[in-house]
Amino acid sequence: LCFPFYIHSRPCSRIIYKNLHSLTRSFIIISIINTLLSPVCPFPTYPSPRRVTATMSTLPVTSLLHSVQFQRKSKHRTTSLALFALIVVSFYIFFIARPSLNLAPIALRPDSRSRTDTRVHVEGKESSPPSSRLFRFPPKSPYNVDRPQIELDESQELAAVAAFVAALPQNTIPHSIDPTEPIDPQLVLDFDTRNPRAEDEVKQIVEEVWSRYPVMLFSKLHHGNSREIRAMFSNMNLHPSPAMFNVDQREDADVLIPLLHRVTSSTELPLLLIGGKPVGSMAAIRELHASGELAKMVTNAGAVIDGAKKKKSH
Repeated sequence: LCFPFYIHSRPCSRIIYKNLHSLTRSFIIISIINTLLSPVCPFPTYPSPRRVTATMSTLPVTSLLHSVQFQRKSKHRTTSLALFALIVVSFYIFFIARPSLNLAPIALRPDSRSRTDTRVHVEGKESSPPSSRLFRFPPKSPYNVDRPQIELDESQELAAVAAFVAALPQNTIPHSIDPTEPIDPQLVLDFDTRNPRAEDEVKQIVEEVWSRYPVMLFSKLHHGNSREIRAMFSNMNLHPSPAMFNVDQREDADVLIPLLHRVTSSTELPLLLIGGKPVGSMAAIRELHASGELAKMVTNAGAVIDGAKKKKSH
């Protein structure tokens, strides 16, 4: 029991300490394998009747019994020794070797002084960013912090709001917005409005929204003029189909309606946009429809009359 404490007190015996633990682990493994592989025979194995008959004439009965008992005792002795050795080694590991690990030579343990110095050194430096992209934040552009965001004119603001509303039904304008003032571009645009290329991206959005929705109607659900305009375009079978919004049924109606009136200089609903431009009052829409000019305006904006029928036939 004193041997582990003795070798730990001598710095020159570090190699012996390492070899002792490696030999202990190897001995445990060998003992377990020997225990598992050694056959345990609780009952003696008797020879076959033919062999007994053949040997009874030459060997006495006492010699047969002696050989059987000797074989049985040898097997039990091997198993007992292996189990005893395993118990002794386990006792040594759990009750003797484990406490002695705290007294291991200094070379086998991390230096507490060096660990403290390392911690102070790391805290003194700036923490480096993680290597994984999953934990990286987008790099901050220093020139975007002080750069003012873009300002939208009324036509760009109309296109941005139209694209925002048409993108998802859940997209609503906050009630805190003052509809009489220009809207904050960050609320309706999905890119950095302070980016130097923000103006080019706004132009791209204007082109895309009116090419995707050549005809857009902001109307009321239960309104005669709104139903009349919807019937006009239903008979045209346009492709792409007109984008129609019942503004009075939206949660942001109290903000969206005055905002649309401001950017289009209109005073009432329904509001019809063809190619991103307001057509005018209901009287003007009826006149254009009767003269056929409304169909020409729709075609010039990029929509195809009876295009929905042709698409279904294909």
